[in-house]
Amino acid sequence: MDELVIPRDPSDDHSAEAVARRHALAERLAGRALPFLAGQPVPVAATRGNVENPVGFAQVPVGLAGPLRLDTSAGEREVLVPLATNEGALVASTSRGCKALRAGETRARVLREALSQHPILLFEDARAAQAAAASVAAERETLERLTGEITSHGRLRDVQPEPIGRRLVLRLTFTTGDAVGINMAAHATDRIAAHLVERTGARGHYVHGEDVEKRANARALVEGRGRTTVCDATVPRDALQRILRVTPEDLVAIQRTYAVGFTRLGTQNHLVQSANTLSAVFLACGQDVAYVTECATGLLDLDVTASGDLYASAHLPTLLVGTVGGGTGEGTAAECLDLLGVRGDGGANVFAELLAATVLAGDLSLLASFCTHEFVAAHEALGRNRPPAPGRG
Repeated sequence: MDELVIPRDPSDDHSAEAVARRHALAERLAGRALPFLAGQPVPVAATRGNVENPVGFAQVPVGLAGPLRLDTSAGEREVLVPLATNEGALVASTSRGCKALRAGETRARVLREALSQHPILLFEDARAAQAAAASVAAERETLERLTGEITSHGRLRDVQPEPIGRRLVLRLTFTTGDAVGINMAAHATDRIAAHLVERTGARGHYVHGEDVEKRANARALVEGRGRTTVCDATVPRDALQRILRVTPEDLVAIQRTYAVGFTRLGTQNHLVQSANTLSAVFLACGQDVAYVTECATGLLDLDVTASGDLYASAHLPTLLVGTVGGGTGEGTAAECLDLLGVRGDGGANVFAELLAATVLAGDLSLLASFCTHEFVAAHEALGRNRPPAPGRG
C-alpha cells in the first residue's frame, strides 16, 4: 500500500470538495461504497432491536485521524481511525500522536478475553454460604452445559465463588467470540444462578448482584473485563522533538506529576484522555458508549530508553468491544468498521488493538501540548471557541 496521506485543503478544509476527496480515500480503504458516512439516510427499519420508539438519527460529525500504523495480532496494519466528535482539536491531536508513533515501532496485543458477571446468592447464615461455595466446583460441568445450550459462540471459562457474610458472590467469566456478548452472558448467568439456588438451598439470588456493568470500579484495573489489551511503542528522540516539540524527559516528568494527582483522586484511570478517544471511536463504530465508564480504566507508562528515545505503553484491561452484533451491522457503524478492516468474525481483537494504539497516540499528543503550553491555543484555533474561518485553517 502506498503511504497514506489524508487530503487537506489549506484554503478551506471543510469545503465540499475537500470532504469528497477524503471520502473517496475512505471508500478505497474500506473497499466499498460508504453512502451513510456521506449523509445518505439509514432506513429506520434497520434500527429494529436497537432502539424503541425511533424518530430518526443523531448526527455527529466524523473525522479521520491518522494514519495509524502498528503491528497487530493479524500483522502490520495502517489505518485511518474514524472519530465521531464535536470537540474541535481531538482529530488533529490524535493525528499528531499517530505521526509520532509512525516514526518508531508500535505493537499492540490482546492479552486476555474474559467477560465477567457477578451474581449473588443469599443464604440463611454465613455457614450456609461457605458450604455452598465449597460445593460449586462439583457443579462445573453442569454450569458449562447450561451455558453451551444457549450459545454456539460463548463459553463459560471460570467460576470463582466468594462468600461475603451470608451472601455468595460468583465471579463467572465467559469468552464471547467477536461480540461484546453481554446478553448471552446475562442469560447464561441467570440459568447458572437459578441452578445453584436449587442445588444449595439458597433463599434467593440476584443476577446483577455485584454489578460492575457500565460502572467505574476498582476491579476493572486488576481483573480486567472484556479484552485486556496493551500497546507499546518506541519513539525516536529526534522525531519526538520534531513532531511533538518535547523530549522524552519532558513527557516522563509530566507523567510522574500526573501520577501524584491520580493517586490523590483515587482513580483507576491513569491514562490521560482515554475516555475522550474511546467515546469518539465507539460512537463512530456502533459500540455501546456507556461502557466507556469501564473501558477508560488503564495505565500509561513512559520511560527514557538506554539510547535516549521514548518508551511508551498504554495498558487497557477492560475493553468491551465487538465487531458483530449490537449496533455494528448497519449504517455508519458498519462503514466505519469496514474502514478499519475489522467488521465481522475475527475482527474484535484487532479492533481492540487499534483502539489501544489510538489511545496511546492521543495521550502522547495531549501530554506534549501540556508541556509546551499549546493546549489552550490549539482549542482556541480549532475548537468551538473560535473555529477558523474558511481560508484560515
